[in-house]
Amino acid sequence: MPDSTSRESRESRESRESTASSEPTYDAVVVGAGFAGLYTLHSLRRRGLTVRLFEAGDGVGGTWFWNRYPGARCDVDSADYSYSFDDDLQQEWVWTERFPAQPEILRYLEHVADRFGLREDITFGSRVTSAHFDDASGLWTVTTDSGDTVTARWTVMATGPLSSARIPDIAGLATFTGEIHHTANWPEQGVDFRGKRVGVIGTGSSGVQAIPVIAEQAAELTVFQRTPGFVLPARNRPLGPGELAEIKADYPARRQLQRQSHGGWILPPPVGLALETAPDVRIKEYETRWAAGGLAFQTTFGDVMTDATANETAAEFVRSKIRETVSDPVTAEVLCPKGYPLGSKRVCVGTDYYETFNRGNVELVDLRATPIEEIVSEGIRTDAGVHELDAIVFATGFDAMTGALGAIDIRGRDGVTLRDTWEAGPRTYLGVSVAGFPNLFVLAGPGSPSVLSNVVVSIEQHVEWVIGYLDHMRSTGARFAEATLEAQDEWVEHVTGIAVGSLYMQADSWYLGANVPGKPRIFMPYLGGVGNYRNLCAQIAADGYRGFSTTTELG
Repeated sequence: MPDSTSRESRESRESRESTASSEPTYDAVVVGAGFAGLYTLHSLRRRGLTVRLFEAGDGVGGTWFWNRYPGARCDVDSADYSYSFDDDLQQEWVWTERFPAQPEILRYLEHVADRFGLREDITFGSRVTSAHFDDASGLWTVTTDSGDTVTARWTVMATGPLSSARIPDIAGLATFTGEIHHTANWPEQGVDFRGKRVGVIGTGSSGVQAIPVIAEQAAELTVFQRTPGFVLPARNRPLGPGELAEIKADYPARRQLQRQSHGGWILPPPVGLALETAPDVRIKEYETRWAAGGLAFQTTFGDVMTDATANETAAEFVRSKIRETVSDPVTAEVLCPKGYPLGSKRVCVGTDYYETFNRGNVELVDLRATPIEEIVSEGIRTDAGVHELDAIVFATGFDAMTGALGAIDIRGRDGVTLRDTWEAGPRTYLGVSVAGFPNLFVLAGPGSPSVLSNVVVSIEQHVEWVIGYLDHMRSTGARFAEATLEAQDEWVEHVTGIAVGSLYMQADSWYLGANVPGKPRIFMPYLGGVGNYRNLCAQIAADGYRGFSTTTELG
């Protein structure tokens, strides 16, 4: 592998030569080295195309590079949260746990990068700051904060739907004299909380995973909660060699089931309808799923996510478990989620989360009762007084689905910016293409199943679909591809129409952008299901990429 000096000089030379000849530096530029970016790079290279991937981090992994916080873990079974494109890869990798922890997922992605020799085409420590389409040349010019400027025929944004970390705008943050950390930008060397008074703001998925681990180490832990979530037990465990071998032997059928399922994962089917089941039998079925752990609880009955009354039976069961687990009844009630349906905000999967509030060194602060007024030098002030702290951990999530794209100055035809185009909310066709932005593709973007699915399954489908489209362009001699405005409008209407009739609209969730002040309230992911979406995309491709303008010259 060339050293950084030779790499930079080579890229600088290539950039000058491409500018002089109006030929692109590369056939394609890919942004982001997570699951999506690595597979895109591999797929493009297999077709003999020249590719450069830019990654802001110092290594591969994307989400799993940055989110190194204690307790970080996936809530999809490890054997399913993995690539399916290469059978040798899926047969040789040995997963150790039912739900993989961050270090294991990162090792897996590092293995993938090494196994397929991907690092040689990746520029690490280089954050893309702009991507501009030039109408005259028909090329994209991509610039990074490390001084790289390259051109490409195609640009693929593999920036991830959950990669733009968000810290709330709280007065006085700069005055705090202790440590400040965000779960999505955790120090690689870790953080030592021994003997310290720690405050955690946020009780979403990251907070739910981190809080029990931090509580074991910190002298005192104060949890600042605004909205309690529904937390299901993970029941994580080691995977035995025999169990993993059985899964691997069944991979062809298993992968096909994932691709045609609603969420991209394999969960036990519903046992009937909650409202048509006797109360004692219903509770027994909930108990069975609760004991099994993971996301299967949500699919106990077929009407839980479609009928508010049915949903309430599941929600009340979870609340009963919280009251049963947490010793202090006042604390238990504060932890009980109310006022929105189970599943309409992202369901969390955790280990000993509710049990943690029985520890003597853990305090729960209800921010609905005592809001944060400001951060001061010694800690966090609520209207009930100051909580003195040595460290603050923000587990406050992301500017989901659009944040990473919005942080890049992306300009399409006539210099129109993506930020302006999406000012009233993101608009895409299939979550892949945006009208007015030729030869720009977004992976796992708004308008696709993305965050409502096993995202690796959705990523593979997106990458393979985009690569198929590029194959079509090359075989027909087309140079430009973009969604038509009409197709985009129809797709947005379709995505919105499904969401409007669902329980998901009854909560202020990050699916709607509700966690970011001023962000338009648009339901961003596609609720129609992974299998349905895959079939729609396949039909659109079979129809000659219906809804896309595929041309030899710019119109």
